Amino acid sequence: MSAEPPAEALAQLTWLRTPEGATATARAADLLAGGADLLTGLARLRAEVGAEHAGPAWELARLRARARPVFGADADVLYLTADTLEQAGRPQLAARRAVRLLGGHADSAVDLGCAAGTDTVALARAGARVLAVDRDPLARELTAANAEALGVADDVWVTAGDAVELVDGARGGEVAGCAAAVLDPARRAGGRRQLDPDRWSPPWSTVAALLERAPRSVVKVAPGLDHDRVPAGVEAEWVSAGGSIVEALLWGRAVSAVWRRASLVRDGEVLELTAGEDPGPAPVGPVRGWLHEPDPSVIRSGLVSLAAADLDATLVDPTIAYLTSDAPAGSPWVTSYRVDEVLPFNLKKLKALLRARGIGRVVVKKRGSAIEPEQLARALRGPGDGTAVVVVTRVAGRPTTLVCAVT
Repeated sequence: MSAEPPAEALAQLTWLRTPEGATATARAADLLAGGADLLTGLARLRAEVGAEHAGPAWELARLRARARPVFGADADVLYLTADTLEQAGRPQLAARRAVRLLGGHADSAVDLGCAAGTDTVALARAGARVLAVDRDPLARELTAANAEALGVADDVWVTAGDAVELVDGARGGEVAGCAAAVLDPARRAGGRRQLDPDRWSPPWSTVAALLERAPRSVVKVAPGLDHDRVPAGVEAEWVSAGGSIVEALLWGRAVSAVWRRASLVRDGEVLELTAGEDPGPAPVGPVRGWLHEPDPSVIRSGLVSLAAADLDATLVDPTIAYLTSDAPAGSPWVTSYRVDEVLPFNLKKLKALLRARGIGRVVVKKRGSAIEPEQLARALRGPGDGTAVVVVTRVAGRPTTLVCAVT
């Protein structure tokens, strides 16, 4: 559905949930699947369902198509907006969070800020009775619609409420009378990302209060959260997929099991690397035959030294998260590159070296450097047929270039 004033968006959602709305959305989905472009598709829909309803049906069908690679069959019945789809986490991870949060000890949970209800649904599917709370009436209606569409409405109660007030009123380890709590603060305002946790909605003070008052809780936070913000006894977890952090979590003390956790979604499974306490930094040494780039979940969780120990590797610089060793790695926690050349950063000499080697295409990676990878890659493009990975970084504090083979 498009970004409309609240009353109009609610009216659109109400109509989309009718049999006529479902038929129009299915027709829009058929047109999309058949390759119809926006103008052609909307023209046909207007002729069939009227101008008022064509746009909402087309938009919902488009959003469901975008959601299908992640949500699977659920996407075909979900009610979404562009914003809620962007914010929604992966169902696999939502289910994993719900199972861990409930832990066989809780049969009720509150979703503080339910948005489109994807976390609410995951909690209900995991066996909880769920109170879904949001100040936004459209979010509440989306959650109710999705709970019904996915068959868990009997276990979901949707209500208006303010997360700050509910957390302030928490008693006996419960929030709103529920044994477990989920909070996903809004971290954008006016289309811009809010880097300061005190500017989140609800703000950091509510996050800290929830973790203190509700031991069985989990809070989604920004991946770049300063480790100094993490309260004592609270486990921090970073989850990555496809080379990017997809979520960062703080677990309440009744759920926390370790100091830090790195989790990697790979081939449908979730791999984990954990530490019960700060393992400290990895040792530093000269560049050897192989360079290893740790997964972002390992870097953000501060567990690079664990990956280094498994590989008998060292850091190339005490401030840079690149590892080096004498052998390639079979570890899922790093990506490995064979090092062919190590030289001080000098654009002219680097170009000459690549041309002498017949390298015409390069992939540029950087860490600890101000260079723009895309710009440097264009500058290094040459007539050769070969390819290489060029890593621009610091080694022992000095700007250095590593020319690596594509393996």
